[in-house]
Amino acid sequence: MCLIVLASFISARLAIFLLWLFDNDRMSMAMPSGFVGLLGFLFLPWTMLAYVVCYAPVVGVGGFGWFIVILGFLVDLGSYGSSDRARRRRYSN
Repeated sequence: MCLIVLASFISARLAIFLLWLFDNDRMSMAMPSGFVGLLGFLFLPWTMLAYVVCYAPVVGVGGFGWFIVILGFLVDLGSYGSSDRARRRRYSN
């Protein structure tokens, strides 16, 4: 798990890949299908990582876990917004 945390400082997708590689049971319990996991990996990596880490096998995500998932979603939205702003700034000159 420490390796996953260190990898998340580099990239959420790298952390998801390592989580899938070393703890595939957690990934298969949290993601209902491979298609949903692939969509999360491509479009909302921080949200997917937060959901998988906060997922409890019996009850799912609950309480404070939803706060972490929403925080991951806001980080994803922020990354899309900042990349759009940078692209507009680059092509406006």
